Amino acid sequence: MFRFDQLIRRDMIVRDVKQRHPQTLPIFEQFRFHSVCDDCDIGTVARKNGLNILDVVAALNEAAFGPQPDTEEHASH
Repeated sequence: MFRFDQLIRRDMIVRDVKQRHPQTLPIFEQFRFHSVCDDCDIGTVARKNGLNILDVVAALNEAAFGPQPDTEEHASH
């Protein structure tokens, strides 16, 4: 079963996410996250690059875990 505490969040460090989820590397490149930003959190880098933080986090999670259902509530009913 998928656990929501495994999701990539805006407060996570870029380097940690890249190491745990190498399939996110193309997403970081697409959003122009440079290697000098690897020790920063995702939200800070996104904000400094003028990006929508929610879009960045959603794209990273989709790359790492595949498309997510809106909620797990639908699956249990």
